[in-house]
Amino acid sequence: MEEEQQSYRDHIATVDEQGKRVWIYPKKPSGRYYNARKLVSYGLLIFLFSAPWIRVDGNPLLQFNLLERKFILFGQIFWPQDFFLFALGMLVAIVFVALFTVIYGRLFCGWICPQTIFMEMVFRRIEYWIEGDWTHQKKLNKQPWNAEKIRKKALKHTLFWVLSFLIANTFLAYIIGTEALVAIVTDNPANHISGLISIVIFTTVFYLVFSKMREQVCTVVCPYGRLQGVLLDNNSLTVAYDHKRGEDRGKYKKGEDRAEANKGDCIDCHQCVHVCPTGIDIRNGTQLECVNCTACMDACDHIMESVGLEKGLIRYDSQNGIENKSKWKLSTKGFAYSAVLLVLMGLLTGMLVTRSDFEVTILRTRGTSFQKATDGVYSNIYDLNLVNKTNDTIPVRLDLLSGKGHIQLIGKDIVLHPQDVFKGKFMVQIHQDSILGKQEELQVGVYGNGELIEQKEINFLGPVL
Repeated sequence: MEEEQQSYRDHIATVDEQGKRVWIYPKKPSGRYYNARKLVSYGLLIFLFSAPWIRVDGNPLLQFNLLERKFILFGQIFWPQDFFLFALGMLVAIVFVALFTVIYGRLFCGWICPQTIFMEMVFRRIEYWIEGDWTHQKKLNKQPWNAEKIRKKALKHTLFWVLSFLIANTFLAYIIGTEALVAIVTDNPANHISGLISIVIFTTVFYLVFSKMREQVCTVVCPYGRLQGVLLDNNSLTVAYDHKRGEDRGKYKKGEDRAEANKGDCIDCHQCVHVCPTGIDIRNGTQLECVNCTACMDACDHIMESVGLEKGLIRYDSQNGIENKSKWKLSTKGFAYSAVLLVLMGLLTGMLVTRSDFEVTILRTRGTSFQKATDGVYSNIYDLNLVNKTNDTIPVRLDLLSGKGHIQLIGKDIVLHPQDVFKGKFMVQIHQDSILGKQEELQVGVYGNGELIEQKEINFLGPVL
């Protein structure tokens, strides 16, 4: 009997014993948690679609241009020279995921994850609007193809495709920027065949994810559910069924004293199962398919209220909270993770605040040594790389701060435009009477708008004297 009760741990709810897909028809949820999730979801959706269009000092609020290796966060541009900040940021993100999961379980999945938000708050709601609730959807899929079925399916999948196209273009705007996106959209499509093919491919991927794969993304593709077994402990906050209070289950009978009948508060109505978007029975305990969407909490609270029992049979709680009937509190492990995270976030914040607005790199041109002119002047050639991270146009000049010589630019004068990168060459020329040795250390000053912005050390190669 116990083995049968634990059999759910040997397979996921969306696959039957023959290995075939079990299509999930979740009942339309409602309740206070669902209403709160709608507010959070719509706020995040507004931010997602509007962020590429918002400007901060002339720059997009967010942009991740992988092609040009240019990243913009809240109006601040980060170049490849700032890659160490991204590495530190990724480390902070990994620790944050571990910390958040240890303390709050999969709260991220149910409330913030883009897959859940798009699926439950956009695509699923369109499906409810067109095809009706879960029983109507089942009936529609079982009936033969007729005018009604063709009309509803065509309308639903057309809207799914249009939304997927909009999502794909939004993500493209995060990469190339809204100006480039508008230019492409308003231009002749024949001039952007490769781009059009790419956007159609991405649109198809999004369409298949939300029309076909659905919860399979959470249970099969995403590794986060499997991390629960490593990160969760008995003090982690999860959507949990209070088996101490709910068992033994029994159908509700009006006027019956459930305590005398040896029945728990669970009336075995299966409403928590019907509303689950991943098809599990939360009463079996924590499972990798559970995304903590709170739909079962709303459904159970409604039933408890209807039959006159206390709400909260399914609630946010920890395993220890259920077993010991104690209030949830932060564990020692949670405090330790919090301390590490605070240190990393402080370090990252400090580096972001002290980040230089300019990057200067000076390297000897590869494969060159010194050159001698007829008047006894020796010269070395150097590669110059300048990055302007500001929104100002800055004229730049180079001066030799040490040694008896001068700098000669190769090409025209340097003018750094806003958010510009300059690559060029210059020569350091010193008369043979002023050369102190075979290799001499010199200081080069980089001036912007007449002010010294950076000082670099270079090696000048000369003849053996």
